[in-house]
Amino acid sequence: MSQLARHDDPIAAIATAPGRGAVGIVRVSGQDLAPFARALLGRELRPREAHYLPFPDAAGDAIDRGLALWFPAPHSYTGEDVLELQAHGGPVVLQLLLARCMEVARAALPRLRLAEAGEFTERAFLNDKMDLAQAEAVADLIDASTEGAARSAARSLSGAFSGEVHGLRDALVHLRMLVEATLDFPEEEIDFLRKADARGQLSNLQNRVAAVLGHARQGALLREGIAVVIAGQPNVGKSSLLNALAGAELAIVTPMAGTTRDTVRQTIQIEGVPLHVIDTAGLRESADAVERIGIERAWEQIARADAVLFLHDLTRGSDAAYLAADAQIAAALIQRLAPAVPHLDVWNKSDAAPDAMPPGAHGAQALTLSAQTGEGLAALRQRLLRTVGWEALPEGVYMARERHLQALRGVQEHLAQALARLDAPEPALDLLAEELRLAQGALGAITGEFTADDLLGTIFSQFCIGK
Repeated sequence: MSQLARHDDPIAAIATAPGRGAVGIVRVSGQDLAPFARALLGRELRPREAHYLPFPDAAGDAIDRGLALWFPAPHSYTGEDVLELQAHGGPVVLQLLLARCMEVARAALPRLRLAEAGEFTERAFLNDKMDLAQAEAVADLIDASTEGAARSAARSLSGAFSGEVHGLRDALVHLRMLVEATLDFPEEEIDFLRKADARGQLSNLQNRVAAVLGHARQGALLREGIAVVIAGQPNVGKSSLLNALAGAELAIVTPMAGTTRDTVRQTIQIEGVPLHVIDTAGLRESADAVERIGIERAWEQIARADAVLFLHDLTRGSDAAYLAADAQIAAALIQRLAPAVPHLDVWNKSDAAPDAMPPGAHGAQALTLSAQTGEGLAALRQRLLRTVGWEALPEGVYMARERHLQALRGVQEHLAQALARLDAPEPALDLLAEELRLAQGALGAITGEFTADDLLGTIFSQFCIGK
């Protein structure tokens, strides 16, 4: 049975992370929980006040002493009655409290069951306490790996992203009303739409959607991060560059070619954007079976990358054999990388060749650095951000997901089709109205106004238990 089919059952769970802590919470949510709370605690609780009291077991002995909070519906996180028990955060104590809740429920709340992943937040969504984009922001806030991601998730949770989407929806609904009103009066429809500046409204909508999509792309970068693969021939300094970017000795560095035989991954942040930096085996022909496996894994990582740092050795810039091997790697990168995936040519070891210049067409525009001294690393970090499309927005970024980007791109496509219908020599206004309806549906999928049940199940199953 799906979560949606079971959302009338009362639920209970430990709402704090596994392990030891100063405080742990057991949460219960459902309809008409007051009799259950009295049976569990032996007294009435005043709404939204903290009560310090013992949590008794079946024999009346205290499992622990802590705080009980009572939130009657609809003024709670889930929109239902919610009881929270705040105890000491030992896992045994919390399991005993949860077991006691289930024991009392046999008589006082027979349908009480353990909550599934994300079910408390799912109920908040189903009871209109938040829309779907805000509900997703709850999980994003918990999972945030950087300060920027946390702040952006908090903005989405407060409704910043949803407010933008609702504004687009309202403008779209107004335009739909104009178009659909003309369908009953075909002899006047074109003049009516011209006087109402339907085309201007449609163009303005396109501009607004493009702006929201731009903001959302930034939020998606903060949430997902960027997979950056360092690639190149052996001994160009790939492992040294990973260590320099991470600020720690993560990868083994030796003068021996082929030292790195497997991928090494580290997440760093630049201006709050997570970068998943991956060091790979040197790319070359090898008779060593283990090294060949490492090289194949390197190409697998390159194929999945969001950006590739193609690292070159500045001290070998005049070596014809070295340059020929680099050219072969460059040709392979073009074949294996998707057209939208950028790769940056970076020349390392500027400390060992201070007067050398990158050969060929790179010239003075090439990015040079020293992984040993750190010279040029700041420029590399900024180039990486620009390459993947990051722009620091002064008004703040809100969190977004890939499905939000897909929905906004769908809105763009439907609006473009609508404009084509309107500009046709003989406008087909019924088709124009349909494109606008589809655009509104795509917007509604972001906030959950029009969302399939299976998508909801997928989204909330990724939450932690108790949230």
